[in-house]
Parts: sequence; C-alpha cells; structure tokens
Amino acid sequence: MKVASSLSAGAAREALAVQISPVVFDVSLVKSPPTVARPSASVSASASRLCRRRFCRRGIRMANQTLKTTKNHLRHVDSMSTLPSRAGKITGLNAVILGEALASEEDDLVFPNDEFVRQALVPSPKKYLEMYKRSIEDPAGFWSDVASQFYWKRRWAESVVSENFDVRNGSVKIEWFKGGITNICYNCLDRNVESGNADKIAIYWEPNEPGSQDSLTYSQLLQRVCQLANYLKDKGVRKGDAIVIYLPMLMELPIAMLACARIGAVHSVVFAGFSADSLAQRIVDCKPKVVITCNAVKRGSKVIPLKDIVDASLIESAKNGVSVDVCLTYENESAMKRESTKWQVGRDVWWQDVVPKYPTTCEVEWVDAEDPLFLLYTSGSTGKPKGVLHTTGGYMVYTATTFKYAFDYKPSDIYWCTADCGWITGHSYVTYGPMLNGATVVIFEGAPNYPDPGRSWDIVDKFKVTIFYTAPTLVRSLMRDGDEYVTRYSRKSLRVLGSVGEPINPSAWRWFFNVVGDSRCPISDTWWQTETGGFMITPLPGAWPQKPGSATFPFFGVQPVIVDEKGAEIEGECSGYLCVKSSWPGAFRTLYGDHERYETTYFKPFPGYYFSGDGCSRDKDGYYWLTGRVDDVINVSGHRIGTAEVESALVSHPQCAEAAVVGFEHEVKGQGIYAFVTLVDGVPYSEELRKSLILTVRNQIGAFAAPDKIHWAPGLPKTRSGKIMRRILRKIASRQLDELGDTSTLADPSVVEQLIELADR
Repeated sequence: MKVASSLSAGAAREALAVQISPVVFDVSLVKSPPTVARPSASVSASASRLCRRRFCRRGIRMANQTLKTTKNHLRHVDSMSTLPSRAGKITGLNAVILGEALASEEDDLVFPNDEFVRQALVPSPKKYLEMYKRSIEDPAGFWSDVASQFYWKRRWAESVVSENFDVRNGSVKIEWFKGGITNICYNCLDRNVESGNADKIAIYWEPNEPGSQDSLTYSQLLQRVCQLANYLKDKGVRKGDAIVIYLPMLMELPIAMLACARIGAVHSVVFAGFSADSLAQRIVDCKPKVVITCNAVKRGSKVIPLKDIVDASLIESAKNGVSVDVCLTYENESAMKRESTKWQVGRDVWWQDVVPKYPTTCEVEWVDAEDPLFLLYTSGSTGKPKGVLHTTGGYMVYTATTFKYAFDYKPSDIYWCTADCGWITGHSYVTYGPMLNGATVVIFEGAPNYPDPGRSWDIVDKFKVTIFYTAPTLVRSLMRDGDEYVTRYSRKSLRVLGSVGEPINPSAWRWFFNVVGDSRCPISDTWWQTETGGFMITPLPGAWPQKPGSATFPFFGVQPVIVDEKGAEIEGECSGYLCVKSSWPGAFRTLYGDHERYETTYFKPFPGYYFSGDGCSRDKDGYYWLTGRVDDVINVSGHRIGTAEVESALVSHPQCAEAAVVGFEHEVKGQGIYAFVTLVDGVPYSEELRKSLILTVRNQIGAFAAPDKIHWAPGLPKTRSGKIMRRILRKIASRQLDELGDTSTLADPSVVEQLIELADR
C-alpha cells in the first residue's frame, strides 16, 4: 500500500520513517517497537514505539532520495512526505503490525511484519517504485521482459504495443505483442510438465458433500485436456469457433476452457445459475459449434437440473435461427443419475462415453497474440448482455503477472479462490493466472455454508490452503454466522487473504483480518473488472502498510486518474470518476460484434481515457478508495453519495450483519437513501435500533447521508455467486413490484417475497 524501505526486514518501520522524515525527529531516541503503536505525549515516545534506529536512518535517507526522483505520473507516492490520513500530528498516529495486534476501529495502518517482508516478492516501496516507474516510462521494455518468461513459437513484432485510446483520433484500438505466436494452454500445462512439475498437483477438487475429494497432477490435467480437445476437433471445431460452457465448479470446467484454448477455439463460459433465457441470449449472440454442460449440480441440499435449462435454451435459440448440433453432457452422478436425465438422441452425448476414448496427446494450435481467447458476457444497462472479448497474448502475460505479485505467490502455496469460472475472477484467478505460475488450485463445487458455516475453514485446513481469495459478500455472511465457526478450525496454513468483486467495508476487512487471518495475513483487496482482465489497483503484500477498505495503489503499467464531470484530472486528495489513461496488456479489445457500443460505453464519456464506471476517492496519502458504481451514486440535495460508503457505515454497527443501499425518488431532495438492513442473528427489529443505525451513518458520514428509510431484510436477493441484485431492490424501494423482472438466477427467490411483505413495516 504505502511507504516502506527496501533494504531490511523491518520494512514496516522503515515505511513509517519515510513518512515522518520531514518532521523534526531525534533518531537517538528510537527503540525497538512493541506490538502496537498508540498515541503518546511526545514525538520521541511515538517514534520509539514505531521504528528501530537503524531502520529509521535508512528510511529517512531513502525517502530523501526517492522524493527527488518522483515525477507526476508517480503522484500516488508523492505523499511519502506526509502523514497518514486523519493522523494529524505524529503523536496521533495509530498502527498495528501483522501478527502482533488486532486491528481496531482506531487503527489507520496495518504493517507487514519482518518475517513476511523478508520473503516478499516486492518487500518495500523502493522496489515497487522501481518496477512501477519503469512500467510507466518504458512499458514496451517492462512487458517484453515479463513476456519473455513464457513460451512463444515466434516472438512479437518490434512494436510491443499499438494503441489509440482517444475516440477523437479515430477508432479505439489496443494491441499487445502483435505478431507473437503462442498458446495459453501450452504455457499453462505443457510448459509446467516440461519444467519438472508433471507430478505436482494442479487441482484439488472438493465436492458439495464433505468427506471425499479428487485431484489431478499437471500431467494428468494435460492428458484430460488433450482428450477433450481431440473430441472437439473430431466434431469439426476449428480455430475461431465458439464453444459455450455451462458447467458448475467441476474439474471439467477448467478442463473445457483449456481444451478450447489448446485448439484455438473461443470459449464462452456462462455461469451455471443463469436462466434458460439468459443462456439462449448468449448462444444466439456467439453461435457456438458445441454446448458443454452436465446433467445437474447439487449446491447445498438443492439439486439444480442444468441439462433441463440447456434444453430450454436450445429450443429458444433455435427459434431465433441458431441451432446447436452437439450438447456434450457430463454425468454428475452425485446430483443426478443418467437414467433420470432428459435426452435428445442425435444431439446429446455423454462426456464419459466418448471423451476418454480419445488420445491423451493433442497438437497445439499456435495463435497470434491478438487472436481471441474467450468471450465473457457481462450485464449491460440496455438489458442486452455485452460480450467482452479478451485476446491471448496480453491477457496471458497480465493475468500471470498480477497473480504472482498481488498474492506474493510461492511455488509451495496452495491457492483457493472461491469464485465461479462463470465470472472473470474464475477465468483469471482460478484457471489461467494460477496455472501459468504452476500453482496448485482448490476448486469447490458446493456452497460455502453447507453443511454449516464452517465449511470454508474445514477446506482450508484439509488442503492446507495458504492463499484464500473471496468476495466481501461471503466475508459479511460468515461474520453474521459468528466467530465460533471460524475459530474451531486451525487456519494456520493461511498467509495471504484476498478480496474481490466490490469494495470491502472497513468493518468486514477488520473481521477478515482479525478473525480469519489471526491478525497475521495481509489482505489483497483488489479492484478490477471483467473488462480489465486482471487487477488494476491492489495491495502488494509486504510492500505497503494497509488501510482497511482501501485498494491502495495501481499495479504495474496502470495509470489511474480521477476526473471531474468535465473530464478534467483532479490531483491530490479528491473524489470523482475513476478512469485509466493508456492501455495495459490485459485490457479487453472490443465488445463482440458491437465495437460502436464498446467505444460509446467505455471511451466516449471521457475522451482520451478508459472510463471504469466506478467512483473513487484518493486520500492525501495517495491511497485509492473505491466508492461503488457511478450508477450506484445517489444525489441527495446536491450531495453525491456512494452507496458503498453508506453501506460501510451501516455494517459498522455491531447489530448490522449486512446492508444494501439504493436511491429512490424523494419529492424534496430529488433522491433519498433507502437502506435494506439484515441484522445479526437473534437481534429483533425495533424503532430504537432503526434510530441507532441512522445515527451511526450521521456520525460517520454526515447528516446529509442519513438513510431516509430502513427496510428490515431477513436476507438480500443474491445470485448464486453472491452478487446482490440491486435492480430488484430499486424496484421494491420504488414500489414498482410489477417490474421485478427475472428472479430465476437468485440463490433464494423467496427472499423477494419476504422483502415485499416487510415493505411497509
């Protein structure tokens, strides 16, 4: 996150020395630090609790050297000469050190400990600055060096990157490593087998029901991938053809993705929770040669008949002129036997009957770096899904690099990302990013609270997971269930935690850090999008002190800017619209079949920039704080209020387990704030509690942000991946109950009925 020195194991303390170097400071008074640095009566007392003498001297010296070389594009570290946000004078600075104390509501900074820093890939801000500066000033050289670590059948042309980011100068174009010939499946599998990792576990698979498991080594995974690739080729699938994959989190899902990549086919994974209509939309748009699915999946105690959904979608797509000749179906016998599966002879084929018969070797289809790798559909404001298109070379290099540094990956790590491969996180950080690094990945078929809320930590202990990457929604859900489901398990193997999908509120961050990570695991709170392909703003464990809830600083090669409504860049401490100037290797290249929409949505709002659609604040230390989607910003009497900010305040209340905030029409204010609040188990609804929640928001943000309405919510409408369906909440808040739309993708559709019943209480 921010400031620490590079030459010692005490990077955390050196970081602080860098920050306080402009202050009159008597180094002779410095002593070894205790567990926590708290406010004291004098500068010397505070200093003695935060730094060691030798670290401070080096920190001050390096701070002076670094500040002299800092340029405008490195403005996010210019604040090395200032104090942390809200710290005031040096005597008011609060800090904790990993593994030595709990992070409380008053702590501004959480530092890595000496042991972690010693082994970190980026152990200091000095190292980060060196790498970041080169990635911005010499992107071609920086990314060429990184790309050279992978296998290329033919090296790229002399021009590493070619781009036009400004719609005023013509069509938007992004190209990286154009002319380079490679294959991402080869780099994920063959390269690892050939380098001596043939017998290393590639995938541990945990089924829905506890008590069993499966695994594949890199050699076994390569063989399975080749068998499926050969089958697809036998069915006429060629380079550039689309394949739709509608599978749950079985090992066959990454196998299918990698098989497509091996033969140059373009996979489109559809989350196995989407309705038949949603699946049909995607089939009609990309016109696949084959659909790959399974007969059913069991999540928790619920059986979901996926094949029935596929059948209905294929009927619908045929009505729209798109027929699919092959539906390859995996028999997931733990959920449904094949004799209970509806079948269309001539189209439907059992995976187990055909794929294992094919050879376990398959020639690689070598592709250009700019050839398509996959399509991933994301929701659009018009209601029509957007087919985000990622290409091969730049995506490969970027996902591998972000995975390596953001999680401080080591070859001995066991990595578990709870995301589904139906989303971008599952593409970049379940399949491609980890396997490009030769990592061992845990894949879990079931629900994280089945058969009880301790299932996640049971899996962590079972496989000795060292890196755990999940969503704030799951963190808050597990918070609500109570610490006892966490503390009954060891979790001693954990060393790095991660957060993805939405801004994590500080209260959830602290619980994740204190309870799950035992106050010793840094949290990589990542900001990125389907469109970006990989992390854009993220902590690098060991490099910076962390601020609970902040995504910290940009990854290598990323130039974030905050602009006002007119598109003017805002410097220093500010809030506004988050944009990116200049491309990065993992950027998506277009929206499939609709480049005009691509430009209109992402590049025309602020010409010269990629517009993320997110709001963002930057504090005076340069830390970035994501405030949620711009369309989740509520304008109350002229005050622009991010819904995430209000939600964070509500969840900080000890009796609030989760909250979701939307805007609604207000005759006086224009928009009012409508808060759906889920309470901690056992806490009753009351007028006193309602007032207490509102007061919490008033105290933390201001009177202008106080919710106008509190809607008690036994649960919130979420997809099976944990995403809150705010569209439904907006309709309930505005009482447009006849416009709720499709609720079939919800994990529990009955929640909507409960919310409607409680609407006027």
